[in-house]
Amino acid sequence: MAVAASRSRTEPHARSGGDAPASSAHDLTCRLVGGPSELATHHQIREAVFVTEQALFSSTDRDLVDDRAETLHVLGYVDGAPVGTVRLYPIAPELPGEVLWKGDRLAVLAAYRQAGLGAPLVRFAVAGATRLGGDRMVAHVQLENVVFFRRLGWDPVGDPAPYVGVEHQKMSIGLR
Repeated sequence: MAVAASRSRTEPHARSGGDAPASSAHDLTCRLVGGPSELATHHQIREAVFVTEQALFSSTDRDLVDDRAETLHVLGYVDGAPVGTVRLYPIAPELPGEVLWKGDRLAVLAAYRQAGLGAPLVRFAVAGATRLGGDRMVAHVQLENVVFFRRLGWDPVGDPAPYVGVEHQKMSIGLR
């Protein structure tokens, strides 16, 4: 596929009040999975977050979307370690003539959440859907992450509603 890897570097955080240690800068990379081993890692990270930690799914979060040829699975790396995921795929349009993509299964292992990988994963998915001809992208976002997505340019659509048994906000971003 024509989706390139993205790489960024986080800057150290300034000390606040003198009692919080400055964190190290991190090398952040996002790229499409490159074979069965990386796909297995992608699924292991999702299982750790959505099954074990959050208990959103009882045994697996895998579904038929994972088996679609057009589904793109992404791994996010912090300092070379695979610790985050997102997947994206085209869905049926909501508007006539629209090319609509969906992003979901955004996950970062708990020990790495302060490294700043979430935003690069979301941006990588948005850039990929744009490069592949998308007009708009949607996602169902857990309520505690709505502000994060708004900062990345996403807008809420409608009211929060249950999604996999937990309140989520549907959100959308224009790609063109």
